[in-house]
Order: sequence, then C-alpha cells, then structure tokens
Amino acid sequence: MSLGARLEGKRVCICAGSGGVGKTTTSAALAMGLAARGRKVAVVTIDPARRLANSLGLAELGNEPRQIEPERFESLGVEMHGELWAMMLDPKRTFDDLVAGLAPDEESRREVLANRIYQQLSSAVAGSQEFSAVVKLYELERSGEFDMLVLDTPPSRNALDFLEAPTRLTNFLEGRALRMFLAPTGLASRVVGRGTGVVFSLVRRLTGVDLLQDLSVFFRVLGGVLDGFRQRAVAVDALLHERSTAFLIVTSPEAEPVEEAIYFRSQLRRTRMPFAALVVNRVHPAELLEVDPEDARRELASGVGDALARRAAANLTDFQVLAERDRESVARLVAELDHPDPVLVPHLDVDVHDTYGLVQVAHHLFAASAPAA
Repeated sequence: MSLGARLEGKRVCICAGSGGVGKTTTSAALAMGLAARGRKVAVVTIDPARRLANSLGLAELGNEPRQIEPERFESLGVEMHGELWAMMLDPKRTFDDLVAGLAPDEESRREVLANRIYQQLSSAVAGSQEFSAVVKLYELERSGEFDMLVLDTPPSRNALDFLEAPTRLTNFLEGRALRMFLAPTGLASRVVGRGTGVVFSLVRRLTGVDLLQDLSVFFRVLGGVLDGFRQRAVAVDALLHERSTAFLIVTSPEAEPVEEAIYFRSQLRRTRMPFAALVVNRVHPAELLEVDPEDARRELASGVGDALARRAAANLTDFQVLAERDRESVARLVAELDHPDPVLVPHLDVDVHDTYGLVQVAHHLFAASAPAA
C-alpha cells in the first residue's frame, strides 16, 4: 500500500525520527506528492540549516506558510493539482504570539512582551522547540486553511520531549510550586516584600534595571494568561491523539537510527498516539545479493579490462555487505514495530538537496508497492 493510501482521511502527519535519516527530505517529498495529487498541503520544518528551503529552490522561509510556485515542478514532469505551502518555524516568535493572544488586553500584551523576565523565560521555553512546534501545528490545523499539514519534527533523541511537551507544560502550570508563588500571600509577595527592598534598590542604582517592577509586572500578567495556557496545552495534546493525526516514523538502516525508531514506536504505543507508517531511507537493494562478484568480474573484464573489473567486483562486494545489513535491519523493524509493509526508499545515486531529488524521493514514497526488503 502506498503512503498516499495510508494517509487517506488524515489532516496532520508528524514525521519523527533521529537526526540525519532524511526526515526533512521525507517531509518535503511527502507534502509535494500530496499537493500534486490535489490537496492543499503545508509542510512545517524546524530545521535551522534551511534544508527545506534549499530543496524547494528558495533562499529562505519564514514563520508563516508561503506557497511554492507550481512552475518549480513542471519542468520535472510534476503537475500540481493542489497547492504546496512551506514554512520554517520560529519557536520564540510562535511562543510570543501565543502569549500575546492569551493576554486579556492590549496593555497587558505590551507589558508582558517587553518584560525582561518574560523574555528570558520565553527564550528558554521556545528553545526546547517541541512545544512551539506543536502549538503552531495546532493553530494551522484549527485555521482550516489546509487539507493536510506535514510537520518535520526535531530529532527524537528523547521521544518524550515531543510527545509529552504539552503535558509537561500543563503539569508545570498546575504545579504546587507555581501556585504558591503566584498566590497573593505566597512566595512572590515575600520576594518583593520589605526585607528585599534594599537589595532591589541597589540593583536599580547599579544597573538601571528595576527588577522589582519587572517581577511585579511578570507575575501580574502571568496570572492572567495561565488559564488560557492550560486550555491550549490540553487542546494541543488532544490534537496529537486525534484519529485525523498520523505519526510517520522515518529512519535509515544504520544501527542507531533503527534503535531510535523502535523506541519511538514503543512510546507511541504507550501514549496511544496514532502510528501510520514506517519509512526507511537509503536502503541498498536486496537484488545486489543475487549477483556473484566473480561472475561480474569475468563479464566486465572483456570490456573494461581486468584491473577495472576487479575494482568493480570489490565495490560490489562492499555494497553487498550493506545490502545484507539493510535487509536484516528492515526485518528487525518489521518485527519490532509489528508493521509488515514499510515504505522503502532506495539509496539514491545523488544527494537530495534540490527539487529534482524531492521528486525522486516522492516517486518511491507514493509507489503502489514498496521494493522487496
């Protein structure tokens, strides 16, 4: 079954996996293939290396979706029956937009965004990227502007970082420590009480920073947006569990990415999030194992000479080692993930860094049947 068939009826596809396995390429090729088949698709990346922009032939992408001109694909024989949009997430801006939208009024919005304590805190929260990514995904999905959203996630060194980002934020906001701090008679009131007045006055004289005022504004405005934050975190978590959402695990046949893929699948099971398909990139074809290197050497020798034929046969032997490894890796993934029909993308002759490469990958993703493992 092709990847397009497996994503039928889905509105959100989250591509997850370890770094360096072609996750960004897969996300872009998937979005392009779906757009070519008539859907309005937006692909969202968090990749600071701008690989998505480069592969689409663009100098850069911003924090809002931008439509990719269909003409970019026509010369490669791809007719866009739908629309392809792309964006590169700015985590800090996304977090700021969320806070601004939850602030009760314009004055509170200006105060919190200009507050030095908030600026430091928001940079730390946005730095984790996962929560900002899923918040942006939620906003785009609820806007109803797109038939399909494809998210290229950060590397899953720890799968829980992404899967549990909304829950972690909710737990923090509902935690006892924060409630005590924000209570009218709690820790915050003691921090800014008479005993610390001299310290804050000294800081203000030495640095020009009114830390007392910053704290006062921060906690006053924070108290006003907490309920909205909680509601948004709960809604974002619900999106990850919806039937219209699908997780796509992307890996390569190397040992470490295979372990990452197996672990990520176990976390999807544990959290009961919807798993759609496994994509294994850069697979050396098993057909290589059916060729005898010595027979190949003898057949080539008459045409290119014995020295070059021997080098070709040695190269074939090296590729057979990789093909055997890949076959064993795919077999293990099929067993561990309980997924008998993975999508296999073969090892291509060229590095995928442009639109032509995306078209090649998309061809394999949407093939009616995957090549034999």
